[in-house]
Amino acid sequence: MKSINWQNIRLILILIVMVFLYSFSSYRNEKRKLKSVTISFYGGEENLFITHEMVNNLLKQNLGGSLTIKKEEVDLKSLETALNNHKMIEKCEIFSTIDGSLNANITQKTPIVRYVSGNTMYYLDNKGVEIPLSENFSARVPILMGTFNEKEKDNYVLLCNEIYKDDFLKKNITGIKVLPSGSVILTSRNYNYKIIFGKPVYVEKKLKNYKAFFQHAVKDTLIKNYKEVNVMFTEQVVCKK
Repeated sequence: MKSINWQNIRLILILIVMVFLYSFSSYRNEKRKLKSVTISFYGGEENLFITHEMVNNLLKQNLGGSLTIKKEEVDLKSLETALNNHKMIEKCEIFSTIDGSLNANITQKTPIVRYVSGNTMYYLDNKGVEIPLSENFSARVPILMGTFNEKEKDNYVLLCNEIYKDDFLKKNITGIKVLPSGSVILTSRNYNYKIIFGKPVYVEKKLKNYKAFFQHAVKDTLIKNYKEVNVMFTEQVVCKK
């Protein structure tokens, strides 16, 4: 007669108990109701286009009108999709914790320019996607005026991006006007002259030429007398008084 291997039996019993406790804990966790919502914004709490209250309401709407529901009834993927579809949100990550807290980490879209045409106003992000204006915050970005077709839009968005990415240009260029011909005129924050940019081609070269001109001309008091600064020609800058 074989002797009973109590060591193996003990291990099996321990395993059974662990599986039971894990299953029971998971069951209790799934039945637990959400007790709180924590909303955080990547990059800090300043300059928010979309507020905590707005995000909270979006979550509530997509949870059937109430945040006091069981964790097992929360579809985190659907919540993320719903918030990612919001025009002011670039990316949203949602997760729940064991204690019943729902967490939403929000990354806002970043406007690089404000488009104005008659009564139509909205921001554009770095991909050329429209962002509605916010009652909560107004971004300090250049104003883009004029009309252009979708085929040429990428070129104008490229120009806006290059201005936004450069600290000097971002602070000093306040306006971007698109003429019916498709040519562009830029306006300066500190001086009254017009910057004749031409079509949005050779963008980096033209902007580099303008910066080089400015660094040289700002040392000369005559810069205040210029009416036009023409950077259309990539090999030179032509000024008119």
